[in-house]
Amino acid sequence: MSAAVKKMEPAPVTAESFRSGKSGSDENFPVASLLIAAPLRPVILAFYDFVRAGDDVADNPDLAPEQKHALLDQLDRSLMGSSDAEPLGVKLREKLKERRLTDRHARDLLDAFRRDVDKNRTANWDELIDYCRLSAMPVGRFLLDVHGESRELWPASDAICAALQINNHLQDCGKDFSALNRVYVPQDALDAAGARVEDLGAAKAPPALRACLRGLAQRNRALLEEGASLPHDIKDLRLGMEIAVILRHAFRIADVLVARDPLSENVMLGKGEMFFGAIAAAIGEAFERLKGRAG
Repeated sequence: MSAAVKKMEPAPVTAESFRSGKSGSDENFPVASLLIAAPLRPVILAFYDFVRAGDDVADNPDLAPEQKHALLDQLDRSLMGSSDAEPLGVKLREKLKERRLTDRHARDLLDAFRRDVDKNRTANWDELIDYCRLSAMPVGRFLLDVHGESRELWPASDAICAALQINNHLQDCGKDFSALNRVYVPQDALDAAGARVEDLGAAKAPPALRACLRGLAQRNRALLEEGASLPHDIKDLRLGMEIAVILRHAFRIADVLVARDPLSENVMLGKGEMFFGAIAAAIGEAFERLKGRAG
């Protein structure tokens, strides 16, 4: 080989390098669907991609904790503007600047991922909600900010977003324990039902664990009820329809989790059910608004 041929420099290590391949279409909720106005979708998708990369780093079983922290800090610096090492951070930074939006919501999510790296057990429901304050509520607040909605809507949005996160925790409770030794199921709920953390590694939930998970799903459904008025309170029709779709899916998943064992049964909504359910929810919200105006 000629001496003139330069040695190839290794590709820089970025959070994006560890993306799991999961995309918006794999989520329990629509991500920047066609219901969202086209000019707003780029910043929402940039936010999603940034957050997805951070989440995938925190959930990567092959990375050491110090590597995860380094990558999450690199995402943070790129978002804040002190580094350009993370293309996803640079892109989100630019999109937020274009629309004069805060980076606080994205940075709160990075703090949630840091907590995932360092903490793998949950003591009680209040601690779970506090985790959702960082890991889920910022997403709804970001969407409301993008659409110029009032911050008075944050409490209802917070309840929905926390419930979405808890639905996901219950759906993935077996996988999280087996793959990451991470347990979001509150320890006091396990104790009250007479269940053990180790039961989450079983192929089928023992009766005590099944009762625990059912009770949490029912409690989570009540949390969804707290935010049920949000679609009607939002000024933007398209966002109201989007939230109505999200709520419909979330209630349905909570009902499935009440009825089925997430360790041994399918607790995901099928693509067909999500598609037709979305149409029904969106049309229903539009109709309710028209009816309200007519009245």
